[in-house]
Amino acid sequence: MRSHRFSTAFTRLAWVAALGVGLVACGPASSPSPATVEDAAQSAPATSAETAGMVWIPAGRFVMGSDHPRWARPDERPPHPVQVDGFWMDETEVTNAMFRAFVDDTGYVTTAEIAPDWEVLKTQVPPGTPKPDDALLVPASLVFTAPDRPVSLNNPGAWWSWVPGADWRHPSGHGSDLTGLADHPVVHVSWDDAQAYARWAGKRLPTEAEWEFAARGGQPASLYPWGDEGVEEGAQKTNAFQGVFPHGGQLLDGHATTAPVRSYPPNAYGLHDMAGNVWEWCQDNYRHDTYAQRAANGVAENPQGPDDSLDPAEPTVAKRVQRGGSFLCNDSYCSGYRVAARMKSSPDTGLAHTGFRCVRDGEPPGAMRQVLEPQPDGRLARRGRDQMTPQGEQTRRKNGFASNGQLDAPGSDLFRNGERLER
Repeated sequence: MRSHRFSTAFTRLAWVAALGVGLVACGPASSPSPATVEDAAQSAPATSAETAGMVWIPAGRFVMGSDHPRWARPDERPPHPVQVDGFWMDETEVTNAMFRAFVDDTGYVTTAEIAPDWEVLKTQVPPGTPKPDDALLVPASLVFTAPDRPVSLNNPGAWWSWVPGADWRHPSGHGSDLTGLADHPVVHVSWDDAQAYARWAGKRLPTEAEWEFAARGGQPASLYPWGDEGVEEGAQKTNAFQGVFPHGGQLLDGHATTAPVRSYPPNAYGLHDMAGNVWEWCQDNYRHDTYAQRAANGVAENPQGPDDSLDPAEPTVAKRVQRGGSFLCNDSYCSGYRVAARMKSSPDTGLAHTGFRCVRDGEPPGAMRQVLEPQPDGRLARRGRDQMTPQGEQTRRKNGFASNGQLDAPGSDLFRNGERLER
């Protein structure tokens, strides 16, 4: 029987229930392991079957992070140069149907489906914390429950509830199921659960750098995956919280929680829901000062994240990075749908707004080997002819490069499953 660490989110809510104190983070926030991908899928030539449902993200250099005067948070600073190799990325978040195939094949039991053990939990809370009622020590997960009045945004406990029976099969707890939700992103999955799925699928979780590079879609200076237009301006672009958070949801898009994947237009790389719907787990350990440490060392090539975790708000709780925002994000609260926005949570925590997507190492379609770098005019230019294979010149023209090596990424051809997509 596989062992699980128990949910730090539960620990904190149990502490809240026992002591009457409030949660202190934007979301719920084990000893961390180094942020490596050695136990996930290894680099190998990818076949069309292995990359079904994935899109190729070309290698390139970009400026990671943000110093936006209004939106940038301290852990997004300073912006710094990063180089990533090309990789395949899931076109959508992993859906309930996809996760069910994994569970049916392996018999896997998620973290949320295992009852917490007080003997373990009491090692994660302050000494003397009273034991929670036995009614709380059952398989459960965190579910968003809208309050009926305005509440302090500094107390997430006002809208998160520890719900017995809530898990990926029962997203709202006992009495709920996945009817009509096969194409919605799977939720209530911990980082451990996401890692297990990725290994089974022959893939891995993206690094934080890979995730942000892909989310930007070749638009290096944009605020969102679709550009700079505000979330509430123009056509509906993502599944986010509409109205006054957290009590005044308006449901203008018809989605109280998750939306089916592909409900909104993809970014320029062909990736759906890189903003909103559900937060997505990344491989990296979370540290608040990762960018400050990295910026001092020039261009970071394929950064794998820090070897340990530190969140000053909860220094005893190891955390992993989450990206992309969710159906609960709103400009009045977290604005998590920005491409540079970072979130974090303990790796044994699952929530109603947390899912994931995977990436895969491998060969690019059509023997492409371009390395792209942002230019002063905002366009992307291929770096060096020697980055191309012998078939590169023909492939280069096929993929939208002009004779001078320039590529207008938002309007260029995209590849999915090894086939060129017409734009």
